[in-house]
Amino acid sequence: MSFPDVRPRRLRRSPAIRRLVEETRVAPAELVLPLFLKEGLTEPRQISSLPGVVQHSRESLRKAAHEAVTAGVGGLMLFGVPESANKDETGSCGLDPDGILNVGLRDLIAEVGDSTVVMSDLCLDEFTSHGHCGVLAEDGSVDNDATLAVYAEMAVAQAAAGAHMVGPSGMMDGQIGVVRRALDKAGYQDVSVLAYSAKYAGAFYGPFREAVESTLQGDRRQYQQDPPNLREALREVDLDVAEGADIVMVKPALPYLDVIAAIRERVTVPVAAYQVSGEYAMVEAAARNGWIDRERVMLESLTSIKRAGAQITLTYWATEAAQLLRDRY
Repeated sequence: MSFPDVRPRRLRRSPAIRRLVEETRVAPAELVLPLFLKEGLTEPRQISSLPGVVQHSRESLRKAAHEAVTAGVGGLMLFGVPESANKDETGSCGLDPDGILNVGLRDLIAEVGDSTVVMSDLCLDEFTSHGHCGVLAEDGSVDNDATLAVYAEMAVAQAAAGAHMVGPSGMMDGQIGVVRRALDKAGYQDVSVLAYSAKYAGAFYGPFREAVESTLQGDRRQYQQDPPNLREALREVDLDVAEGADIVMVKPALPYLDVIAAIRERVTVPVAAYQVSGEYAMVEAAARNGWIDRERVMLESLTSIKRAGAQITLTYWATEAAQLLRDRY
């Protein structure tokens, strides 16, 4: 008998065979596109640290949503960016039915209806003058319980604007239970809750701060997860599922693939991951310098997130990746 008699390379010898035995396959319907709607814009505005990503006007938001749906993208996550003059200590413009986020939600529903999942970021950082995710106590710390009361009101406002799914992202203790009860009490039992269960206070968010014109001073380490901790993430996920989360999410994605895998093994609800601005920007910067193959790295990174266990991935490449995947298969 010739040696070697076992030759795994046989299943790699052609593109057709590799496609046939591919173990992990990303589908367009599993991708969610984050979108930024800026109050007062009449034309989209490029975000310098996120090449290819813009702050949208209401008109360009509709066009981007239509393009994403045509490509087969599974969801749209909307962030509202108010005028600086409309920000205050409590983020009140995030609750206003005529505030930019709720106006944008109504625009998206009018444009795409139920052809994709319209999601809304449920947090105060875009709307507060201090840039934190909640209401501040007298000592300058974030007041967890006072913030929960605002989140409850915000969730109902977003549901009334048409959101299919709300995404509490502030990492306040008890936020999922409070939001779930508020939605149910207001008659929005069918609105889903996407829990940012393990949101790490890491260093990959820089470009996002530009996108939402963040006024944050300091950091969010007192309420977001410490990057070295995994067991703490599992505890957070257990609490969120017990409080009624329909989906749990890890953010960022690539630096926390082990966390995604551990959570996937632990829960029976869908697991999502957010491929954040810094992850996107690093690839785009390297590609612009000719150091990497942009499209291959894009798809490889998305595949790694899926392989780790995320059923849903939020990514700024969602529309482009969906088009590439559709052509590939």
